[in-house]
Amino acid sequence: MKKYLFLLLISGLSLFATAQDSLHIRLDSLLSDPMFETSQVGLMVYDLTADSVCYQHNARQLLRPASTMKLVTAITALDHLGAAYEFRTKIYHTGTISNGRLMGDLYCVGGMDPMVDLDDMRAFAKQLHTLGIDTLSGRIVTDISMKENLDYGEGWCWDDDNPRLKPLMVGRKDIFVDELIKALETDSVVIEQIQISEGRCPANATLLAQRTHNIDQVLLRMMKKSDNYYAESMFYQIAASVGKRYAKAKDGASVVRQLIQRIGLGAQPYKIADGSGLSLYNYLSAELETKLLRYAWLHGVIYDHLSPSLPIAGVDGTLEKRMRKTAAEGNVRAKTGTLTGISSLSGYCQAANGHQLCFSIINQGVMRNVEGKNFQDRVCQVLCEPWGSTVQLPE
Repeated sequence: MKKYLFLLLISGLSLFATAQDSLHIRLDSLLSDPMFETSQVGLMVYDLTADSVCYQHNARQLLRPASTMKLVTAITALDHLGAAYEFRTKIYHTGTISNGRLMGDLYCVGGMDPMVDLDDMRAFAKQLHTLGIDTLSGRIVTDISMKENLDYGEGWCWDDDNPRLKPLMVGRKDIFVDELIKALETDSVVIEQIQISEGRCPANATLLAQRTHNIDQVLLRMMKKSDNYYAESMFYQIAASVGKRYAKAKDGASVVRQLIQRIGLGAQPYKIADGSGLSLYNYLSAELETKLLRYAWLHGVIYDHLSPSLPIAGVDGTLEKRMRKTAAEGNVRAKTGTLTGISSLSGYCQAANGHQLCFSIINQGVMRNVEGKNFQDRVCQVLCEPWGSTVQLPE
């Protein structure tokens, strides 16, 4: 019996090696495409079940990640801020409330929540009215000291459709006070001789109302729709967690580098410029993205919150129209990335043998992004199809 089991084990290992050889042959054949005469690619595939590298090609080459940078931001945020983290917008007051009149200043403190909308403004008005406030007499002060006073990220192209990076926005527009006043007046709050200014909320101010959105809500749009504003909001939550007032992008980058250090790649000369991938100053590698995906997988809480936010091939998000009617459809969960000359895809899938895989593909120098996407789709199809024969157990 022992001899039989030994032979079975040897046979299984041999067939596994054959399957690995088949995978290498098939991926090598994809890399022979003429597109690589004028472009480059970094590629790594990691078998999470076996905890080993399946395949790599230029995996350590420094490349611009485009929107797969959002994976780095998301994993860092879930690791550093926690899965219960909430984005907050708060309203404080100074002075006194007497007979329904607030004699003092109203402070609107921005927390760079990208989800604040008109419903939130109406909720703020209702919260104030519920507290018995029917008249405001003083100033409305906006506190946007959460982050540095830069509207755009380092290395962003001026002619892109770039989001403005303000901590106190409504529906992506710098109209918070205007909409708050409208909501208050609609809710029958009388506003007397209000002056509007910008300043810092004093430490002795009293909290009146707040609105929150959890990290899962932000992740869903950030990843499924590849929303740059949501990603930058997430990045500045990371930056602000360092504890500095007027948080800077470099503060967020320092936290990312700490995570990179922990996964054993701290010696590599990566460049972290923003959280969305819009910046042309970002430089990462397929190896880094793959090992961050592995880190998320090993830390179940991170993976449990990251995975539902990723686009699914042929189903939704930025992968809705890709890989349909292939073995990758409904299987691949991955973040896409697209900038001029850059196309990338990084995420997870399940191989035909049941093993869980993660991968990163970064195409650079592709003047027609469809070529990069087609290459990535073919790689994913190879990963999801049978690599070779499987071991047949005796009856």
